[in-house]
Parts: sequence; structure tokens; C-alpha cells
Amino acid sequence: MALTFDSNMTDGMLAKLNRHQVASYDNREAIDELDALGVPATMFLAGKWIERYPDETRRLAADPLFELASHSYAHRAFHTPCYGLGAIGQAEMAGDVERSERLLAQFTDHPTRYFRFPGGCYDRRALQAIATTGVEVIQFDVASGDAFGHSVPAIVDRVLGSVRNGSIVVMHITDGDTAPLTARALPPIVEGLRARGYELVQVSSLLSATGSPAPPSSGNGALP
Repeated sequence: MALTFDSNMTDGMLAKLNRHQVASYDNREAIDELDALGVPATMFLAGKWIERYPDETRRLAADPLFELASHSYAHRAFHTPCYGLGAIGQAEMAGDVERSERLLAQFTDHPTRYFRFPGGCYDRRALQAIATTGVEVIQFDVASGDAFGHSVPAIVDRVLGSVRNGSIVVMHITDGDTAPLTARALPPIVEGLRARGYELVQVSSLLSATGSPAPPSSGNGALP
């Protein structure tokens, strides 16, 4: 099974940073926990997060535990409604994905070409719009609940109670007012998964081992 981490960044989040309403959307403590626990992971990075935190992006790119993937450039919704995200027009979708891929290529010479829709929200129209980009859509079957979560035990229980062989779990490395409990939830999650015999791998290794596409997201707008 794979633990994956999204780095959201919207214009509204950038405005909060600039007004000093939020100290940071870079959860270095969560990344430190992954390193300390020796957990391979796939990081889906939003382009505007990369631009705000280039040093952290370089750190992630240089760490062999992690592989980097796209979470769009502007983190706008490819299908609405989507957890309050502003919508992106269909004509802009491919350009947004391509811009994200070009940005990733500035930090790593081995980007994955994996792409995750913001909020896990998409429809057939969105899939058609980005088909020309050549990315492989990777969603998830277990939403950890760390986004806007208020209870570490609830996050841990949700992950441990939902995973199965081949699962892809989505968590976040955004900290601040979006996912402040991720670092604290990681040690009991990892300990619990390993105690149950799960091997934690990057998405690329998971797909290679299973020989099957990633499970669909349970998020708003997911296709069956």
C-alpha cells in the first residue's frame, strides 16, 4: 500500500501567508517524520506550493524515499462543487497540468508524470481535457481525514480501519489551518500498518507490483 501526500496551494492560501494569518503551509515536521520512520511516499505537489517553497521541493526531490508528482498548478477544481475550490475552465485544464509538469522538471530529472486532481474532483470532461498532456491520473481509495482534522486518534482510526492490500491513502503536507495534525498522526499510522504486515511503497512500486490501475477516489466528482 502507498501513503501519498498532497501539497495544496490556492490564491486564498497565499493571501493568508502574505497577511501573516498563517505561519506556513510547509509541514516540515511531517516530512521529518517520514524520514525518521523510513517511509517511502509519493508527493503530489501543487505548482504554487512549489514556487512558495522551492527549498523544500529540492529537499523532497533529493530524498530517495520520495517521488514527485503533480497536483495541478493553481489547485482549482476540475469539477464542481469541490470543497469550496474555485473552478478552472475546461480550455485551461491542459495548460494548468502542463505548467505544473514544466515546473516539476526544474526540480527533478525523474518526475513521475502522475497527476492527482485537486480535491480528488473530476469528471469525464476533465479527463478528456487533460488527455493530451500524457499524465497518468492517480487518485486514492482512503481519505485519511487529516485535511481540516481535529483529532489524531480519528485520523489514525480512519486510515487503519479503511486500508486493504493495494490501497492508496491520501494525506497532506500543508500544515497551517489545512492539515495541522498530520505529523502527529504519522507514527501511530505507520506503526499500525507495519504491525498488520503492510509494506509501505511509492505509488510507482505499488502499480508495478499489482499490475493494475490505481483505485478511484471517493472524493466529490469521482467516477465509478
